[in-house]
Amino acid sequence: MASSGVRDTRRKGRQRRDMCGAVLFTLLLCVLRCAEGDNPSNIVVILTDDQDVELGGMTPMKKARSLIGDAGAYFTNAFTVAPLCCPSRSSILTGRYPHNHGVRNNSLTGNCSSPAWQKGPESLAFPVYLNKQLYQTFYGGKYLNQYGKKEAGEVSYIPPGWDQWHALVGDSKYYNYSLSVNGKEEQHGDRHDQDYLTDLIANRSLEFLDKRSPQRPFFVMLAPPAAHSPWTAAPEYEGAFNNTTAPRDGSFNKPGKDKHWLLRQPLNPMSPNSIKFLDDAFRKRWQTLLSVDDLVEKVVKKLMDLQVLNNTYIFYTSDHGYHTGQFSLPIGKRHLYECDIRVPLMVRGPGIKPNQTLRAPVLNIDLAPTFLDIAGFNLSTVNMDGQSFLHHMAPSLRNGTTRPYFLVEHTGEGHSDSDPACPKLGPGLSHCFPDCICEDAFNNTYACVRMLTDKNLQYCEFADSESFVEVYDLTSDPHQMENILKKVDPTLLQTMNQRLIKLQSCEGSTCWNTKY
Repeated sequence: MASSGVRDTRRKGRQRRDMCGAVLFTLLLCVLRCAEGDNPSNIVVILTDDQDVELGGMTPMKKARSLIGDAGAYFTNAFTVAPLCCPSRSSILTGRYPHNHGVRNNSLTGNCSSPAWQKGPESLAFPVYLNKQLYQTFYGGKYLNQYGKKEAGEVSYIPPGWDQWHALVGDSKYYNYSLSVNGKEEQHGDRHDQDYLTDLIANRSLEFLDKRSPQRPFFVMLAPPAAHSPWTAAPEYEGAFNNTTAPRDGSFNKPGKDKHWLLRQPLNPMSPNSIKFLDDAFRKRWQTLLSVDDLVEKVVKKLMDLQVLNNTYIFYTSDHGYHTGQFSLPIGKRHLYECDIRVPLMVRGPGIKPNQTLRAPVLNIDLAPTFLDIAGFNLSTVNMDGQSFLHHMAPSLRNGTTRPYFLVEHTGEGHSDSDPACPKLGPGLSHCFPDCICEDAFNNTYACVRMLTDKNLQYCEFADSESFVEVYDLTSDPHQMENILKKVDPTLLQTMNQRLIKLQSCEGSTCWNTKY
């Protein structure tokens, strides 16, 4: 007979074998489940340039609206935190406000794609984290305005996190440009079938999708030049919208009374030549967007052919809005008004019910944390000022909160010398038109608090010698015609001022988890 010690040893051995068997079975079950489903979702982002939503900028996008918005969600309160290309795009990449990523304008001295940006904020941009989640990443089109310049590392510099890199050197162009293709310069001419940038990045993204590994998720970001100047339409769309003019309602061709001095300087009424110029720009902008509409159709069809559409989130948005004639300013952005700071935003994907119209405020700094949330990244480990909005469009997948207010900020640009064509204006201005109407100035530097929940208000302070303040009630005055600073309860002004002060120094979750 075996002793009791031997029996105990045998019993413990069987228990260990049983336990190991159970663990192995659980692991095998997990592997099988992972193989059957629960794959990380893919992400596609289409980021246009200068596309407004307030002035009908989505009108040309019939295919995009059908394939993305109607199939998912339209966000009616989507905003940029900075109405200028490089600061806005830097916010999209980092999920941070300009006061935290340090990009002030479109110049190298303004930190646009500068060595300091590359060593600091860009090293913590969302593609770095997606790469850690084993996403296959592709970028095509305009990146940052100074990208590829000699002082910014030239075309050999590839920002971290991108596997396939087809980025435009410099600002938006449609023909006669250079690309950095995985760090090597590729020059393009003016042949439509080979060089038209919107079509080129669309076709290269399709090649990427065909060649990618099906075992890993992918992230594709396409940044066409439309609807930015020089507004070069594809040949097939050069005759489109010939009878279209810029909208004449709201603040169009109205004086900028009781506003910051830069808005008080345009001639009113506008000259016939100025109106003709802006109408022409308005038409051409829409013409360029028709090729973006085709891009969306091509990408969605490819995703469908590859049978991955149902597991892919598709985002469509712009870096900021645009104005054409509002307050007698011919064309541009850079200002605090709704046409410049509101952007289109449509999203479709897993868990998003079709034909939704969502009114929760969403900012472009929310895009990066939303991408990471979809990828399964732990957001508490990243330092971003934005918050995921996945819970708004797919409440079955996430819980979340709505921010009560947010910040919009802009650092004005100017020249130290007077414009020779407009000597009476003096120094400090920039982006002036032939009739001496200027779009920006050093002291067009402002910060705004925008509210949408309790009240539909905007409160803005300028960093100028006047300490100028503008306040608007957008419920009664959606076109921001009247600055109601002198009519508002002083207690409310004090509250808004305190919120602005705290937002201007916020970082991370304090930018949206507000208690003041």
